[in-house]
Amino acid sequence: VQLQASGGGLVQPGGSLRLSCAASESISSFNVMGWYSQAPGKQQEVVATLTRGGSTTYADSVKGRFTISRDNAKNTVYLQMNSLKPEDTAVYYCNALKLWPTPKSYWGQGTQVTVSS
Repeated sequence: VQLQASGGGLVQPGGSLRLSCAASESISSFNVMGWYSQAPGKQQEVVATLTRGGSTTYADSVKGRFTISRDNAKNTVYLQMNSLKPEDTAVYYCNALKLWPTPKSYWGQGTQVTVSS
C-alpha cells in the first residue's frame, strides 16, 4: 500500500489549503483514514480521522476550521484547512489503518504546511 500526500505549502494566516492523500488501492479497504501533524520539537498528534462508515473526529484545535473528506472513485482522502493559524505549521502525514486480518497501519510521506505572514 502506498499513500501519496500532497497540497502543502506556505500560506498567510487566515488562508486555506487542501491536502490530498492518494492511495494505491481502494480506500474502502481501510477501516480508518486520517491526518496527523508534527510540529518542530513536538510529538505527532492526530488532526482528523474518517472511518469507513463515514464518522469523523477532529482535534479540538481544528474543529470548525478543518474538514476531512474522501472521494472513493479517486481513492483519495482530503483535508480542507481553513482559517489557518501560525500554530498549524507542521508536517502533515496521511495514515490508513486496516484492522483485518491483522491490524496494520500505513503512512504516507509528509507534506509541509507553513502558516506565516
